[in-house]
Amino acid sequence: MNLHELKKRIAGLYYGWRMIGIVTALRILGGGLHQYGFTVFFLPLTQDLGLTRASTSLAFSLARAEGSLAAPLVGYLLDRYGPKPLMLAATALAGIGYILFAFVHSYTMFLIVYLGVISLAFTAGFVHAPTVVANSWFIQLRARAMTVVSAAVPVGGALITPLLALAVRTFGWRPAAFLAGVLFLVAGVPCCLGIKRSPESIGMQPDGLPLLSEDSPSGSSEKNTSNKIDPQISAREAFRSPIFWNLICAMTCRSVAFTTVTTHFIPMMVWKGLNQTEASVLLAGFAILNLPIHFLLGWIADYVNPPKLVPVCLFLGVVAVIPMLLSDSLWALWFFAGLYTVLDASIPVFWAAVGDFFGRKSFGTIRGNMNLFYTWGSVLGPVLAGYVYDRTQSYELVFSGITISLLISTALTALLIKPWARLRQADG
Repeated sequence: MNLHELKKRIAGLYYGWRMIGIVTALRILGGGLHQYGFTVFFLPLTQDLGLTRASTSLAFSLARAEGSLAAPLVGYLLDRYGPKPLMLAATALAGIGYILFAFVHSYTMFLIVYLGVISLAFTAGFVHAPTVVANSWFIQLRARAMTVVSAAVPVGGALITPLLALAVRTFGWRPAAFLAGVLFLVAGVPCCLGIKRSPESIGMQPDGLPLLSEDSPSGSSEKNTSNKIDPQISAREAFRSPIFWNLICAMTCRSVAFTTVTTHFIPMMVWKGLNQTEASVLLAGFAILNLPIHFLLGWIADYVNPPKLVPVCLFLGVVAVIPMLLSDSLWALWFFAGLYTVLDASIPVFWAAVGDFFGRKSFGTIRGNMNLFYTWGSVLGPVLAGYVYDRTQSYELVFSGITISLLISTALTALLIKPWARLRQADG
């Protein structure tokens, strides 16, 4: 294929995939420098400021609590004004926040910068907004689009986080943080300028179907296809639904388990006998293995009941943890890192199910309200893990707690299989 043919194919591509490309690029940046990348700063920051691991974990947990409280407002703003202004502001704030982070010299300053700037930016622009973009532009291929967006985070972890770890090791954590801020401003801000709000705003329907004219038959196949699994549930209606609360409880338990591991990953691997460099390599492997699993699950979810996949993935997380309780061998660490990625890979399938249950009408607000509740799992997990380690000098009890949380989440998500199947049947 020559360059001319490639340009023609890109020009003919459904515009929604271009939107997915933009937010994916932003998620790669955010995933590499923050979601995966911030664990690189954990130990040097703790040592430099003379903190306990519980104190450092508390900052991360407070950030998630802040994000939880801000989520309903963020969701409302996304539904009201669209994702572009929020993503633009958030990316700029992330850049400024990391530059300021390079100059903190006390725990108080760290909390102000991390909570007042970085956390807010990441929640609004890199967590909620990209998912809203995927849900707005796709219905039939919702799971696939969300998978691409979600997979961007481990791509960032695989490509950018090792470079960030190298920068920390070579220059120190402060110059590395400053460089991260510059990258957000130079690479991230321009990406935000190309975001469009919805397919309807440019004369299209979700999934690339043309807008129907007023005299089009109401029963046309295009209309039926485009409106399939788009129930248009309001935020108030969702709030009264048992499905809404089931999803929240399941996600809370999952968040306890996964966020604890991502926050403490390198410290956990050091506890198991690796040095920081070896642990960073394992973290990169964790991110790399995440990618093919993301796409596999996203492809499957477009053809089968998404809630069937989620409990399976959660149970595989349980299986991954068992060797960590029984062995200190390198194979056990790689087995854990490889299989535990399934938990992260299942997230876009989870949100695709949310989109199927509640539609596009108030997705941002619904997602924000869900986040208000389930994020407290992310708040509790890491700080409790830090406290347990400080008291016992071991992560053994932490892994036992992770196992219990995942088993509860598995059971709750399994209860959603029949309601989703009934929705599909009612939709025709």
